[in-house]
Amino acid sequence: MKTLVLPDLGEGLPEAEIVSWRVNAGDRVVEDQPLVSVETDKAVVDIPAPWSGHVVELIAAPGDIVATGSPLARFDIEGGPNDAGAIVGKLPASEAVEVAPEPRTAQAAPPRPKTLPAARRKAHDLGVDLFAIAGSGPDGVITVEDVEAAAGLESGGRARWETLRGVRRVMARNMARAHREVVPATVTEEAVLSQPLSAHNVTVALVRAMGAACVAEPALNAWYNDQRGARLVHERVDLGIAVNTEKGLFVPVLRDITAGTQEDLAAALKAIKRDTAERTVAKADLEGQTITLSNFGSAGGRHAALVVMPPQVAILGAGRIRREPRVVAGGIEAVPVLPLSLTFDHRAVTGVEAARFLMAVVTNLETQDDK
Repeated sequence: MKTLVLPDLGEGLPEAEIVSWRVNAGDRVVEDQPLVSVETDKAVVDIPAPWSGHVVELIAAPGDIVATGSPLARFDIEGGPNDAGAIVGKLPASEAVEVAPEPRTAQAAPPRPKTLPAARRKAHDLGVDLFAIAGSGPDGVITVEDVEAAAGLESGGRARWETLRGVRRVMARNMARAHREVVPATVTEEAVLSQPLSAHNVTVALVRAMGAACVAEPALNAWYNDQRGARLVHERVDLGIAVNTEKGLFVPVLRDITAGTQEDLAAALKAIKRDTAERTVAKADLEGQTITLSNFGSAGGRHAALVVMPPQVAILGAGRIRREPRVVAGGIEAVPVLPLSLTFDHRAVTGVEAARFLMAVVTNLETQDDK
């Protein structure tokens, strides 16, 4: 009997959340077969079987948050590492293996709990595990009220506690860290655009402007280490792009934004947003941001005091573009105006440095074309 534990998935991550199992208790698996999907701070990762044999017990359930080194499942090892046992699911024809049936010694899966149809639907909607509920109905049948109680519904079913999981749990932890460590300050300005920018091109224009501003004022393209009392000013601009998804907020990275053409930036931005939305973005593409952009204006709002995520020292926010009256060539015209907010860590950046950076962004935006 061997126990599979949650391995260190990189950078000493302390824990992961179980997303789904690919096998059940009693199944026979082969070495390197995908067993379980887990979600870390960075991505969803599949953990393969380290041995061939039978799955005796699944210890961690979907939704559980498991510490690194904690048990996930127990196996009965048979036949050594080259055992070609039956794989759960289907294999391509070229990989299919015929195996004589064997009696299973593992314990059978527990019987499905007695549940009213309405309670089963409610459990699905609320994400409640029916196996964890003791039914209060006749003969132990699980009722809607049992499911609501297990979900922690309050106020007569109008509200319930919702445990933060996955990306939202990581976001909560990171925001608390930022609040403890950073000394934030915010400056705001507006860019008067020569012409309206499309929804996609406004982000490309902001990326270009931030690259130019980092060249003009490098102090904001930096990391700060409080213990060392030192900052690391980067020569290359690796820009974090805040991307909101149904699962929560991700910040993938556009590498070396001052090196490519406008077309290169547009293509890279489109690809990284697509990969983030589909949860296929590489773990390496979620690390190493030297400064961050949040184009929150696509959802709404004008100015904001944003959150700087250490060790970075700055984040630029772009609000919603509106047409506003301005003096142009001696007359009054309605022109597109883009509100900007720059939040910086005042431990490492002075107000003058921040103001110079922001004005460099404005100057670049006001001289760009929407091509």
